[in-house]
Amino acid sequence: MKLRVVLVEPIYEGNVGSVARGMKNFGFSDLFLVRPCDIEDFGLAMASHAKDLIEKARVVESLNEAIAGANLVVGTTGVRGLSTDRHLRIPSLSPRELAEKLQGTNGEVALLLGREDDGLSRDELLACDIVVTIPTSREYPIMNLSHAAAVLFYELSQVEPGGLMLASPENLAHLLAHLRAAMVESEYHRHKIDKTMLMLKRILGRAQLTDREVQTLHGVVRNLRWGAEHRSGELEKVKEDLLE
Repeated sequence: MKLRVVLVEPIYEGNVGSVARGMKNFGFSDLFLVRPCDIEDFGLAMASHAKDLIEKARVVESLNEAIAGANLVVGTTGVRGLSTDRHLRIPSLSPRELAEKLQGTNGEVALLLGREDDGLSRDELLACDIVVTIPTSREYPIMNLSHAAAVLFYELSQVEPGGLMLASPENLAHLLAHLRAAMVESEYHRHKIDKTMLMLKRILGRAQLTDREVQTLHGVVRNLRWGAEHRSGELEKVKEDLLE
């Protein structure tokens, strides 16, 4: 398993430096920065011996650039189901549960860490296959960005890679598009489609599908769509025959 750490619009250079230091502490080195603050002397000082991670970090303008090619996108949130978009944040895993789920897998995981003052936006959470929340005290649940990152890095450093190669993001995206088309054709409740698609995306993310399994699901959906279309045609013909 390869871990790609993505900081989304970090506000404080000191936190960027501390996250880089935490990455190096636990053996991670792939850092992406989405529209970051300026990182100057203080940020580099906080990174200490991890300055090289900041110097070689990929700075990008969009989240799509930062997660392109990742087999699994994991979002982090400090609030478990307490927003108006509650379905965006649940079900969520703890860092340890995420590490256990990733044991024996092979592929690239993008770990998204949001802004210090506002976390990840609704659209950014929608892009995630899995959501992780660190269990903290209810009196003060929100952690400092770098402290939360260190907890996640520690747990993920325990993951032993294996032979289970995760499905490619392109194949998963194609499957989700296929499922959406099937829902539209079947006249599924249109006002529920977006929430249902999010649920399916999270289910598939937690399932850790392989490319072969994705292709099997494609075949199932394809046959269901074909059968529904042809059965509909046959029923119309029977009705016409009865009316003659």
